[in-house]
Amino acid sequence: MNSTYFTEEHEFFRKSFQDFLKKEVVPHIETWEETGTIDRSVWKKMGEMGYFGISYPETYGGLDLDIFYMVIFLEELQKINSGGFAAAMWAHAYLAMTHLNKEGNEKQKKKYLSPSISGEMIGCLCITEPFGGSDVSGMRSTAVKEGDHYILNGSKTFITNGVYSDYLIVAAKTKPELGNKGISIFVVDREADGITSTKLDKLGWRASDTGEIAFDNVKIPVENLMGEENQGFAYIMQHFALERLIMGINAHARSEWAIEYAIGYMKERSAFGKTIDKFQALRHKVAQMSAETEVCKTFNYAVAQQMKEGNYVVKEATMSKLISTKVADEVAYDCLQLLGGYGYMEEYPMARLLRDSRLGPIGGGTSEILREIIAKMVIDGKEYKPAT
Repeated sequence: MNSTYFTEEHEFFRKSFQDFLKKEVVPHIETWEETGTIDRSVWKKMGEMGYFGISYPETYGGLDLDIFYMVIFLEELQKINSGGFAAAMWAHAYLAMTHLNKEGNEKQKKKYLSPSISGEMIGCLCITEPFGGSDVSGMRSTAVKEGDHYILNGSKTFITNGVYSDYLIVAAKTKPELGNKGISIFVVDREADGITSTKLDKLGWRASDTGEIAFDNVKIPVENLMGEENQGFAYIMQHFALERLIMGINAHARSEWAIEYAIGYMKERSAFGKTIDKFQALRHKVAQMSAETEVCKTFNYAVAQQMKEGNYVVKEATMSKLISTKVADEVAYDCLQLLGGYGYMEEYPMARLLRDSRLGPIGGGTSEILREIIAKMVIDGKEYKPAT
């Protein structure tokens, strides 16, 4: 236990969550990976246990616990070897629900946040577009106000929970002529006329329903506007720090799990009269991976602590995702190699881990974009400030 950040209560929570995943999730992972559909019942069970409410106010059914309970939640989800299941859970709890909690009004929170915490409703966050990628300000979707409604047109892609969610947090331009200063955020009911979703066939994260979503003259009541009109870009940027830290934490956790699995295999696998954990070349490879993973984890914990203290950690969270996901990809590759031919077999976990890990340097802002953001801060002296 790292006593700098984790108390005995944190570790009780970790053990409880481990037991829950082992009982309620792990037996179904292979089926969900094959079908790309997670049973609705597990969402309700997660909600009943309070796992979706870790970071949210008690007023809406949450537990209002500190950020290191979230860290535990993320770490343990990575250690059941289904990036898709993990993504479905944290995208609901920390992408869609974060916007509801921060920008939603009282009515919106009661209608959407409370049932999201209980697991009765599933949410998704719709920002990325087919022609936009990491360029949020370049989105083309529009929401034109007509009387007591906005008319939403456009499309989104690569949306986690984009097919089976009950509501969508959607970014669209309400004043296109203002560029990124004309973006607004809305909560949209799935059953609204004009919404169609298509499930995407992915390399990894196969248990999750990643979708492309089209909006054709969708009528959104004006009361579904979240926060202030035309302030959406600031809201999105403000929450990117959390998303990037989440992906950094995910990365160090799956690296730890991969290394632990590889070491266990090496202790059992014999070659030339001894187990392969005795070969110096392989031992030093594990030592290097372990060192890099520990550095990432230590940094990520420090960034989480800063976020807990209320600091605006855009630079640090961006660095967290950039480096941790790079290390995780390298760890997945090297751990697969340590398993030899078995690493390439689907019955062993490294093949899936390698596929799932590859999304890390892409989703939530590509590594190329992150390097430019960091360059603007450390070279050009640019400052990013929270939305007021």
